[in-house]
Amino acid sequence: MEKICVAVRLRPQVSQDSSSSSVGTFWKVEDNRISLHKIHGTPLSASSYAFDHIFDERSSNGSVYELLAKDIIHAALNGFNGTAFAYGQTSSGKTFTMNGSETDAGVIPRAVRDIFATIEMMSDREFLIRVSYMEIYNEEINDLLVVENQKLQIHESLERGVFVAGLKEEIVNNAEQVLNLIKAGEVNRHFGETNMNVRSSRSHTIFRMVIESKGKDSNSSNDCSINDVVRVSVLNLVDLAGSERIAKTGADGVRLKEGKYINKSLMVLGNVINKLSEGSKQRGHIPYRDSKLTRILQPALGGNAKTSIICTIAPEEIHIEETRGTLQFASRAKRITNCVQVNEILTEAALLKRQQLEIEELRKKLQGSHAEVLEQEILKLRNDLLKYEMERGKLEMELQEERKSRDQWIREQRMKIENSCTTKSFSDCRTNDSQGPGFFRRGFMEEYSDISSSISQGDIFKSPKVDPSAFVARRSKYSTLPDHSPLPDAFGNVADEDMWVKMNNGYVADLDSLQTTPPTNRKVQPFPTSDATAGCTSEIEKYEREVLDLRKQLELAKERINELAQNHSEEVPSSKQLLVETPKHQQETRLTHELPLRLSESVGNFKDSFEEALSVMQRFASDGTLSTAKILSTMSEIGDHLFATLEGHFAVNTGGERSSTGNGTLINEQQKVFCERIDNIITSLELSESSITEGQEWKHKCSCEPKGSDLGGETAKEDLNERYENLERELLLLKVERDSLLQKFSESSEKLSMVSSQKENALKDLNTEVNRRKNLEGEVKQIAAAFANRQKSLISFHSDLKTKIENWRAQTPILVPKSFGFQD
Repeated sequence: MEKICVAVRLRPQVSQDSSSSSVGTFWKVEDNRISLHKIHGTPLSASSYAFDHIFDERSSNGSVYELLAKDIIHAALNGFNGTAFAYGQTSSGKTFTMNGSETDAGVIPRAVRDIFATIEMMSDREFLIRVSYMEIYNEEINDLLVVENQKLQIHESLERGVFVAGLKEEIVNNAEQVLNLIKAGEVNRHFGETNMNVRSSRSHTIFRMVIESKGKDSNSSNDCSINDVVRVSVLNLVDLAGSERIAKTGADGVRLKEGKYINKSLMVLGNVINKLSEGSKQRGHIPYRDSKLTRILQPALGGNAKTSIICTIAPEEIHIEETRGTLQFASRAKRITNCVQVNEILTEAALLKRQQLEIEELRKKLQGSHAEVLEQEILKLRNDLLKYEMERGKLEMELQEERKSRDQWIREQRMKIENSCTTKSFSDCRTNDSQGPGFFRRGFMEEYSDISSSISQGDIFKSPKVDPSAFVARRSKYSTLPDHSPLPDAFGNVADEDMWVKMNNGYVADLDSLQTTPPTNRKVQPFPTSDATAGCTSEIEKYEREVLDLRKQLELAKERINELAQNHSEEVPSSKQLLVETPKHQQETRLTHELPLRLSESVGNFKDSFEEALSVMQRFASDGTLSTAKILSTMSEIGDHLFATLEGHFAVNTGGERSSTGNGTLINEQQKVFCERIDNIITSLELSESSITEGQEWKHKCSCEPKGSDLGGETAKEDLNERYENLERELLLLKVERDSLLQKFSESSEKLSMVSSQKENALKDLNTEVNRRKNLEGEVKQIAAAFANRQKSLISFHSDLKTKIENWRAQTPILVPKSFGFQD
């Protein structure tokens, strides 16, 4: 239990009233006591009050927060509910204390900043904070954060306690965000001007913060289970509107209406404080519900919350009566005690851990005491409890048996009454002579035929009905009719053709062709179906639904199988085509790989031949035996033949024919021809050495025209280089073509593998569907067999019922008077 902390704050004097000096009284603050003194310093009797804290004119909002509200704020962070509100007359400084000014922040801004500063230092816990801001204006709750939320209602639940439904709650992360929300809410708050205050609060405002915290995760198992505890606390910071007297405020119209509602809610708050201050023995009903203000502050007044009340007073002598009323309110409030406890939400793991710790503590306490005696007493109490439970079970069984016997007796009495009524009706029927001949028997047969008509070939699956206990002795409207009619052989002596015409309104039919008695137009009162029949019928209907579902599944499976077979048939041609094309692609790829090798080999061979011919020509040139023109013409002839042969090789390799054997043979033949031609050229050059005269003329001619010869050699060299470059470009093109062929082959291989995998999947699905179909067929066969057994049992039951009916008819003959005129 904890008492409410009450403090009084005396605001500075606003103006000096000359009329107040005639009485000469003032309020004097001494430590934690405030008293009314005369102008000469003498205190007045019965005007001295003591409180937890008293703040004089020189005090600041910072000191008020440190001494009065800071402990509540820190307790709220540890899971305790907290409330701080300012109470006093109008213009006494309540709003200044709670909200403050730009130079001196009030309790609410300081609390917000202190909360987030403390959270920054608490590294072992994580927090979630939600804020809301509301006002009570003319006994209506309005949301200051959302203007559209007006006239909200108060609700109460076991989990949340007292709360306002539909109130906007903002999740906040820092102090600046909260202060901005408060500023936005102040814009929507109701203020007004009176004679005592230019900006008077016309409503009560409640700023609420819901603080949830949880321990951060830890590696140890013990800490993990303890950290599952979630602490939830509610902090209310309230700025009440001031009590006012109409004579002083000069309120009228809307302000007068507002003042009435303000004074009413404050009066209810005073009544609640009075009731709570009387003590638990003398305390009666506490009128929390008389005002929405006290309803919302109910946990803070005598409930589970740490509460601080700041009572503000005015020092002017003209406000002495209002100040005394405020001080008396504060004196009563400080006698209120609250039951404060931490608000925790335990998970199963945390609750189990806590209970285990409590058990360990209790075991430690019992170790030094008479633990054995206590354990024996506990065992004895447990045994007694088990005995009581067994006795209670026996009593319950006896009670159930008594109830059953009572119900059976009631049923028997009813049956006796019904039997007596039925016997009476039979006697009345026998004495009735005004009806036609054969009336009773015909009526009986009509009723029996009507009952039999309700049984058709489609009703063979219905469950049998239980025979009533009084079926043989009576036929009342509550007895159960038989489900099937007897065969016509049993009633062959009752209805002839004339009687048949009368019963069926002139319709004539072959009686021998009928298997059951035809129905008549008479309606028979339905009989109540027994529980067994209803249960069997529902079971049969359930089986029928299952059979329908299985048939639908079987049809779907068949459709799926057909679809898979169709897809398989569509994929087979493409698969075969890919299998046929695969060897061709492989052959092309192999040729593509071999083509550069053959080309490079051919170029190398021709290069060797050309180098050999060139070396021979250089040898002749160095010896001077051949003229320059002869050398050039010979070189030109060799080069033409060389490049013509190479071009032929390239044309063969790049042509449409890809036969490796044919290409290799052609290249070898061309190489042999080229070698023979080179040998012939070399031989002719050697034979021309004897022609010295011709060589000298060529020498003279070459010496006369050196520039022209040089030009011819350079031109031939450039032609050779150009042709060589062309060959290299063609070689690059062949490489590109080879790469493209390789890519096509890889794509075709991937496509082939994909098709083969699809084929395998289709085959697997087909096998799965076939197996499923077989299983479904087996289940359908089982269900059909079960239905066949059920049908057999129903047919046997039908025959037994027919036999019983025949026996009953034989045992109870029906007497028909002879005067009826009909013979059997």
